[in-house]
Amino acid sequence: MRIADFALERYFARWEFAVRHILCASDAETMSLVELLALADADGRQRWNDLRLGYTESLGLPALRVAIAELYEGLDHESVITFAGAEEGVFLSMHALLGPGDHAVVVWPAYQSLYEVARSVGADVSLVPLEPGDWALDVERVEREMRPNTRVVVVNFPHNPTGAHIDRATLDRLIALVESRGVHLFSDEVYRLLEVDPRTRLPAAAACSERGISLGVMSKAFGLAGLRIGWIATRDAALRDRLAALKDYTTICNSAPSEVLAMIALRARDAVLGRTRGIVRANLEVLDSFFERNADWCRWVRPRAGSTGFPHLVDMDVDPFARDLVEREGVLILPGSQFGYPGSHFRLGFGRRDMPEALARFERFGIERARG
Repeated sequence: MRIADFALERYFARWEFAVRHILCASDAETMSLVELLALADADGRQRWNDLRLGYTESLGLPALRVAIAELYEGLDHESVITFAGAEEGVFLSMHALLGPGDHAVVVWPAYQSLYEVARSVGADVSLVPLEPGDWALDVERVEREMRPNTRVVVVNFPHNPTGAHIDRATLDRLIALVESRGVHLFSDEVYRLLEVDPRTRLPAAAACSERGISLGVMSKAFGLAGLRIGWIATRDAALRDRLAALKDYTTICNSAPSEVLAMIALRARDAVLGRTRGIVRANLEVLDSFFERNADWCRWVRPRAGSTGFPHLVDMDVDPFARDLVEREGVLILPGSQFGYPGSHFRLGFGRRDMPEALARFERFGIERARG
């Protein structure tokens, strides 16, 4: 297999642990082990105390899969396979769904693995850009890009990096489209449950159709990236069998401590998600004021969901701006070039508690750069 370097991850490998503030973080504020264990129910605490550090079940701890399935209407734990983070789920799904001569349609900008893994297995990929004015999805454009050999349509809503979201009617059109063509809808839903307005929350793709594949993870809304627990939920039993067989060649099984800790967090999801939502809500208020007073040099489409947005600089080149910002203020932003996206956009994350301090440093630098 030959695959292109992962630009975003190489960028983070260079900078993530070398700066004061990561103003482009995709995940939410994490918690300590002590804080998480304090949320454990009696069964969770007993499992943790009695934990043995051997191999675990390949599909995932059954109690963890039950807790995951509770996020999806009409699904049970048999519909869930766990992985070492969302990335393994993406990697193995693309290998299960695609091969040389196949075709995928991928909404873009996107996390690079959502299309690069498909290319690495010999599939052709058509990227469908969101409309830059409001980051809307044109379903008719998705349909026009489909071919007789299309095997999967890949979407990501709530969207990273823009914070865009689709409505139920758009989801229903996507479901109808893939069902009519006999293809799968791979739905990256790692920011689901972080909608600004909870009334806009969509049912998971896996709950809507046997053609739906829902990707989830503990890293984003739950803020527990270090657990490295992700999952695929789908009613397609044949696909689940292929994923299980492929996992035998990658991680085989998950970390035993991570599985128990993820189960604890999911059982206490109201508290964990409430914590994240509180941080996101407070940071959005700070950002509203920031963009109102700095509209002459920095603008955005306000996110509708998730914990990231995709602002753009006015009349400034974002790549040298980002480089100088790190050197001067110790603040990291993620230029759109790391998504292969042209222009002066950059990802801004607002799921962490230090965002106001990082934003103040960013604002100071930006005003100086823009206004001379």
